Amino acid sequence: MNAFGIRAAWELARIIEEADADPAVRVVVVTGEGRAFSTGADLAGEAAEPQEALEAVNAYIRAIVGASIPVIAKVNGPCAGMAVGLALSADLTFVAESAYFLLPFVGIGLLPDAGTTALVPAAIGRTRAMGMALLGERLYGPQALAAGMVTAVHPAEELDGAVAAAAAKLAAGPREAIAATKRALNASTLAGLDDALRRETESQVILLKTDDHREGVDAMLNKRPARFTD
Repeated sequence: MNAFGIRAAWELARIIEEADADPAVRVVVVTGEGRAFSTGADLAGEAAEPQEALEAVNAYIRAIVGASIPVIAKVNGPCAGMAVGLALSADLTFVAESAYFLLPFVGIGLLPDAGTTALVPAAIGRTRAMGMALLGERLYGPQALAAGMVTAVHPAEELDGAVAAAAAKLAAGPREAIAATKRALNASTLAGLDDALRRETESQVILLKTDDHREGVDAMLNKRPARFTD
């Protein structure tokens, strides 16, 4: 459900960068088609070199955080894996009550990537982030709001209207003041993001080649318990 391949990751980064460079664009909304926001990486789809794939993911995280215009994530359904990084790199995150956030990486022999080792603890603190990362705990919309992960939670039928209202307010606001505020808040809370992306990439390139990762993916795709050996 809206799983990301490498081409989609690069395309998203390009779209954000082009929107940011266009004086006529004052806000961007990112959402998923259908019932899900995104289930993360396309594990059964296109193949790519690990380094290249991770660079593509890192590119859209940097594009969103670095954009001068505000970016809203409209999380309309399940949000898993690297899509959590996409949702939390946005400046405002609006969520449907039934949506949830999930970091399934350890279950397939990997570590969280897409900046989530910085973005998640920045939003909800180290202890709660460890529970999500190590135990695969799901945070549903109301839980995510209570934890400080998201901006607002709405019934699914009200989500579009709430996001449209926020986008309209931002579009009518003072562009330079909004950009300066975004830069200042990100500098205060995400100063370690680039280091996190580097650490994630270095470790993930190694983990993607392990037997435990291959076992984890096979177990997930075949809906059976994984048997890790490393």
